Amino acid sequence: TTSFGERHNKSHTTCRRCGKVSFHIQKKRCASCGYPRAKTRNYTNIKAKGRRTIGTGRMRYQKTMTRRFKHGFREGTQAKKQTA
Repeated sequence: TTSFGERHNKSHTTCRRCGKVSFHIQKKRCASCGYPRAKTRNYTNIKAKGRRTIGTGRMRYQKTMTRRFKHGFREGTQAKKQTA
């Protein structure tokens, strides 16, 4: 309809924290992550939680944890020579 042509004001812009276009300019609050609130907005939507939970990023520290856990977090030791 003709009234759709009058839609040229943006209510939401890009959020600093989550990067989504969910930051409400007048309210100064992100609809997605809740920024500037200290805690991230989180509702028990399983699908939405899977998009931003542990394992969705690089996991620079955590990806080595399972391997190190198997051997009791040993460090700085040398492997013993195997005799045939």
